[in-house]
This record gives sequence, structure tokens and C-alpha cells, in this order.
Amino acid sequence: MNNPFLWLGISILLVAISLIALLTVAILALQELARAARSAEKLLDTLNRELPATLTDLRLTGKELSGLTDEVSGSVQSARNVIEQVDRSVVEAKVQARKAQVTTRSLFAGASAALQVLTQSKPRRRRRPPTRRPLASRPPTSYSPTSPSDVPMSPPSTPISPPVSPEEFVNLPNFSHKTTGTPTDQPIENPTNT
Repeated sequence: MNNPFLWLGISILLVAISLIALLTVAILALQELARAARSAEKLLDTLNRELPATLTDLRLTGKELSGLTDEVSGSVQSARNVIEQVDRSVVEAKVQARKAQVTTRSLFAGASAALQVLTQSKPRRRRRPPTRRPLASRPPTSYSPTSPSDVPMSPPSTPISPPVSPEEFVNLPNFSHKTTGTPTDQPIENPTNT
């Protein structure tokens, strides 16, 4: 056991075993690295083939998105214009409705006033009752009709006053309260005797 060559041989054997294990592991690692390199190369080739088309598609999509954005902004602007026109139309309709309401009210007020004027009875004008002249002041009549058909039908020269009630007759200014005699004012011709 005290032979140094034995220990040297054992040490060399152990170092050789360790080197073999290390080389085996290194070879396996290098093989895996080669596989990874081949996979990476394939991936890069695929990216080389697919990436330009994808970038072109992305550019086209960006252009379409910008076009759609412009169209949407134009549609929003036109919608705003339509809304403003609708608001203006609503305001104008309100103004027209107010004018129509005022016109209707004025027409209704005018029609009601005209109706009131038409339906109101005209006030009667008070006229003096006809007074009879004394027989001496009456003009002589040379014509004496024998029947009612012989009376000439000529329109009276003065309008005939409406009948007067006894109360209105008493309140007339020319009425004399004397029981006898003639009225104090000048006599008025009787339209029936003319």
C-alpha cells in the first residue's frame, strides 16, 4: 500500500475517467447547441420569408385604418352639420309656431270683436214723437180717397221713427207736461199726413 506508483496510476485513471465524462457531456451539449442553431436558422429563414409580407400587410392595415379614421371623422363632421341644421330648423319652427300663435290669437281676437259688433244691437236713437198741427195750420187736401187702394203709395220724405214706449215719450225734451194745449216747441209735420 505504500507503493506510490499504485496511487499515481489510480489518480491517472480517475483523471482519465473525469476527462471522458467531461468530454461526453461537452459533446452532448455541443450536439444540443448545434440543434438549437439549426432551429434558430430555420426560424430566421421563416422570419425572413414571412416578415416582409407581414410588414406590408401591417402597412396596408395602417393605411386602411387611416382611411377609416378619415371617413369616421368626415361622418362625425357631417353628423354635426346635420345636428346643427336640425337645431336651426327646430329654432325656426319654434319661431314660426310663435308667429302663427300670435297671428291666430290676433285673428281670433278680431273675429270675436267683429262677432260682438255684429251681434250687438244698435242703440236706438231717440226721436221726438210726431205732434199734430192744429187743423187751421194743416194744408187743405183736395184729394179724399174713397178706399184704401186709392191712397198713393209714395215713399215718405222723412224716415219713420220706431214706435216709442210711453215711458220714453214722457222723457222726451219736447214733451209738454200740460194736460191741455199744444207742445211748447214748434210742431213737427206728421209724416202720415204729407
